[in-house]
Amino acid sequence: MEEIRKRRDEMMMKRGLNPHISIDCVIFGFDFEQLNVLVIRRGVDKSKKKSRMALPGDLIYDDENLDEAADRILNELTGLKGVFLEQVGAFGDPDRIKTDDDQEWLRSIRKKPEARVVTVAYYSLLPMDNCKLLASSFALSAEWKPLKEINELAFDHLDILKDSYSKLRAKLATHPIGFNLLPEKFTLGQLHKLYEAILEKDIDKRNFRRKILKLDILTQLEEKQTGVAHKPSRFVKFNEKNYKKLSETGFDNFSF
Repeated sequence: MEEIRKRRDEMMMKRGLNPHISIDCVIFGFDFEQLNVLVIRRGVDKSKKKSRMALPGDLIYDDENLDEAADRILNELTGLKGVFLEQVGAFGDPDRIKTDDDQEWLRSIRKKPEARVVTVAYYSLLPMDNCKLLASSFALSAEWKPLKEINELAFDHLDILKDSYSKLRAKLATHPIGFNLLPEKFTLGQLHKLYEAILEKDIDKRNFRRKILKLDILTQLEEKQTGVAHKPSRFVKFNEKNYKKLSETGFDNFSF
């Protein structure tokens, strides 16, 4: 960690690492069973004698805008690059990084660990099977963790995660964003499972299929599943062209 701090101090002098503004990224993934969140593990907290989970996040440079910083930070800590990120909001509680554990860790990587930091949160949705994670910088690891198993995170990251999840659920009712969590081709059963995972409730399968098909935003493919124990289902893919036409008419109800 001392070496990391020295490198960061050098970069602060050369490029201007802003000690008061940071970016935190909430990346949701779906494994066909449950909703997951991408987390990093930072250095060991001496008081707890274990590494602590956090959202991928870091300070911005003075010569980059927020979107550029979000893309860079996510890449540096997890290896992901070119991910579409949408802003959730800003979090600026004066005490958001003031716990003893957080301050102890910050002293190992920041020149001014006590400086007040306002963070801008971003979120995104990714199909997990396409993600190749590679932790670096102060991240000991980058890994997927089931959302329902995350009860503690560094700083105020649990609040950021909860706000991002609320935004995800709200937007799911008016936009087909859930398709971003699936591969290019998928089954109606997998889409149904995704909606249940995000909304945390049982959804009647017949009504779900009827409503989705009525929207005409899916293209049925000839290809079917292989190597499954049940009757193979036909694959479908998201029809973005039809969705755009539907949106132009003013239709905006994807709720279930």
